[in-house]
Amino acid sequence: MAHASDLIATDIEAYLETHQHKSLLRFITCGSVDDGKSTLIGRLLYESHLVFEDHLATLAADSAKVGTQGGDLDFALLLDGLSAEREQGITIDVAYRFFSTERRKFIVADTPGHEQYTRNMVTGASTADVAIILVDARKGVLTQTRRHSFLVSLLGIRRVVVAVNKMDLVDWSPDIFDAIRTEYLDFAARIGLDDVTFIPLSALKGDNVIDQGPHLHWYHGPTLMGFLETVTVDDDTATLPFRMPVQWVNRPNLDFRGFSGRIVGGAVRPGDPIRVLPSGTTSTVARIVTMDGDLDEAVAGQSVTLTLTDEIDASRGDLICAGDAPAEVADQFEAHVVWMHEDAMLPGRPYLMKIGTRTVGVTIGHPKYRVDVNNLDHLAATSLELNEIGVCNLSLDRAIPFDAYAQNRDTGGFVVIDKQTQNTVGAGLLHFALRRSHNIHWQDVQVDKAARTRLNDHRPGVVWFTGLSGSGKSTIANIVESKLHAAGVRTYLLDGDNVRHGLNRDLGFTDTDRVENIRRIAEVAGLMVDAGLVVLTAFISPFRAERRLARDRMDDGEFIEVHVDTPLELAEERDPKGLYAKARAGQLTNFTGIDSPYEPPEHPEIRIDTTALSAEQAADLVIDALRARRLVD
Repeated sequence: MAHASDLIATDIEAYLETHQHKSLLRFITCGSVDDGKSTLIGRLLYESHLVFEDHLATLAADSAKVGTQGGDLDFALLLDGLSAEREQGITIDVAYRFFSTERRKFIVADTPGHEQYTRNMVTGASTADVAIILVDARKGVLTQTRRHSFLVSLLGIRRVVVAVNKMDLVDWSPDIFDAIRTEYLDFAARIGLDDVTFIPLSALKGDNVIDQGPHLHWYHGPTLMGFLETVTVDDDTATLPFRMPVQWVNRPNLDFRGFSGRIVGGAVRPGDPIRVLPSGTTSTVARIVTMDGDLDEAVAGQSVTLTLTDEIDASRGDLICAGDAPAEVADQFEAHVVWMHEDAMLPGRPYLMKIGTRTVGVTIGHPKYRVDVNNLDHLAATSLELNEIGVCNLSLDRAIPFDAYAQNRDTGGFVVIDKQTQNTVGAGLLHFALRRSHNIHWQDVQVDKAARTRLNDHRPGVVWFTGLSGSGKSTIANIVESKLHAAGVRTYLLDGDNVRHGLNRDLGFTDTDRVENIRRIAEVAGLMVDAGLVVLTAFISPFRAERRLARDRMDDGEFIEVHVDTPLELAEERDPKGLYAKARAGQLTNFTGIDSPYEPPEHPEIRIDTTALSAEQAADLVIDALRARRLVD
């Protein structure tokens, strides 16, 4: 058994030369805990001619070495893809095995069966042609079986093998096999899986994995390896319109400028008209450049560099499309979202969304519903927890080119990344652009922020006070506003309690409502800054992500974060509204500092130590800081 990192380049080159003309099948193994996936894969590898067997990290590390050999494009692309995932903070550990038989070569994604690792299964299934769903013959169809099957259907895998394992532990009973088959077919019909093959086997004993064995004389279908070697895989991407996300702009010298990437749909030839999205710029393909020379045609799955007849502006993240069949462009969508993190999805919180080679900001709306994977019912939901699947609206911070996932996996599938940790927290499938994203356009106005600033004779901005309840935010903000008003500065104070009497009266104090509370305040503050005002806000605003959202809403230099830093003990001792006492008594839930977290600013522009300064001194400190930053004179 060879380890990829131990093979020298000549070994890899020799292997690729031997096997490069065989067809490739990508498949995934999934199911519940202890259903025998590892045993089954071990049996397949043992009985086959194993070439590479390793985990994601090592494969990705070897990608450059394999890529320089030319040779097997599919294998090199797999490795490139894994490297790209790691670059984007996708830290999901999926074990990929690469092996070969006389008839075909295989890449298998081996994912854990534990419920908390459903995210691994989604990653492995995203490029699979076939799914092998293992079922323990003793346990039958379980919740995890249904969840994985639903995800397989959702992700567009149409060929499924239900491998009923551990038949040796049920005395090779055909009745048990038939009962599992009947139950699964009923569920499969409801989720749109109509190409399902059932194979009874024993991964431990080896029956029906490679050869039928002596115990399954009543079964007349293929063995598992027989199925894998002969199953037909339709390459739908070949018939799609041409699509190539730009990975990088290749300009080694002044005489050459090309756009490099992997083709994810259709084909392209020199002379073909193209359109670059989202800009809409058009041109014509001049050359298709590879390390092995120019091509007359390139097809889906190949990595190439295109040169164009015109000097156009395009960069990483743009999508080069067929000129007569371009993708759509929009910034609001409906999508299926699979949540993959222990921390629940918070509607309204700013996340990052990676689609193709482009990364943009995204907020996810309240789920329209979540799916009960047992009975496929649509259930009401205010958020999505780990492993839950729901349908939500997405709002992006800029328009992107896309296709519906049902048309093209690569231009319609995305991952969601936490902005703070850079961890992957979700994945999704775009359905369609919301109609309003096509119909709503920004209206230009004659009187803009610059004109209002000149009239007011001072710069606009936001002074964002954050801190625990009872820290003194509102008191200090009131004094600061009074001093600014006396100096002729046009101001407005947005106070947490006051806003909840009107604009945000419909919101409670759950994490989800707190996120929405600050999102609305950030939008209102942004409008007031556009009006030329200096806006002061006094909110606990406990989460860094939402304070970052407010900051990103403003231009550079317009957002001043003030951390009113008061120890919890002192804030609780003051307790001007009696809230801490109620929280300690259990009469007030989700109270910041007691049973809900407060994330203090890491790098505020101003920090006020209320154990050392009076409210008047703190206000003077803020005024001095605003003058130093030339926000006010």
